[in-house]
Amino acid sequence: MTKSPVLVTGGAGYIGSHAVLALRDAGWPVAVIDDLSNGTRDVVPDGVPFFEGSIADRALVDRIFRDQRIGAILHFAGSIVVPESVDKPLEYYANNTLASHALTSAAVAAEVRHIVFSSTAAVYGEPERVPIEEDDPKQPINPYGASKLMTERMLADAAAAHPLNYAALRYFNVAGADPDMRAGQVGKGSTHLIKVAVEAAVGKRDHVAVFGTDYATRDGTCVRDYVHVTDLAAAHVVALERLIERPRENLVLNCGYGTGLSVLEVLDNLDRVVGTPVPRREMPRRPGDPPELVASNRALVETLDWNPGFADIETIVAHALEWERRLLGRSEG
Repeated sequence: MTKSPVLVTGGAGYIGSHAVLALRDAGWPVAVIDDLSNGTRDVVPDGVPFFEGSIADRALVDRIFRDQRIGAILHFAGSIVVPESVDKPLEYYANNTLASHALTSAAVAAEVRHIVFSSTAAVYGEPERVPIEEDDPKQPINPYGASKLMTERMLADAAAAHPLNYAALRYFNVAGADPDMRAGQVGKGSTHLIKVAVEAAVGKRDHVAVFGTDYATRDGTCVRDYVHVTDLAAAHVVALERLIERPRENLVLNCGYGTGLSVLEVLDNLDRVVGTPVPRREMPRRPGDPPELVASNRALVETLDWNPGFADIETIVAHALEWERRLLGRSEG
């Protein structure tokens, strides 16, 4: 397989930076574009061409495609916070859907043939059943999920009309950090449970907020399928390789382990890893949060050569905690 350079959009962000590592570990040349609104330049490895700017900047994207001889895209750039999307819907449609349109249009013009898209379980809304299958109804209940679903549809239509194929990987809850501590979640005002919890564990916050304890779940808190970021990054690499091997095939795949954990179960695991209880505070429900999201990953496992290496919550939490301690040490140093 010829390994043409891959453009990673949002490659200075949390998941994108891990995808950069996974691509390089697998021998792929990489370039990164990121506007640094949520990303951090420091996590982009030395030697990787980096371009600060928006994927909606057509002149910049055209120049990157041309000068870097890009053959494929891993597309992570976008806004990702569910409650924020409820408050700022137009911003989410601009950053996620309209910017993805600009990127896809540029890719078609430059004859870039393959796109792996960072989608989300939020496209399902409040699922009628769990675990969720890819062909289950898509009824997003927040602008974040709706903006991602629009982009999926746009990619499907573009692939039908142009020599382009795509993979839409629908993430469930991503957490953890690179086991070698080359990257992790830096975040600017993160709302993700495990990130918030490990910040509380190292003293950056005085508590962890538990949003809603009256859901129809086993302990009243939201249930989610947590997937290690390194396993998720590996799925992107094998999805890209599948697209290249089968240029007429498109993929839509859930990315999770197929196991649901409640908020309280995650926090109990963190307490065990830390050795002392992390303070918790019960809060009202957040708008846009469905009670339970758990993946069926059957299609992912059957379609791709994907063998997760970190599919247990204590490992996920331990890696996130180690990364947070390192961040704390840097800030204090």
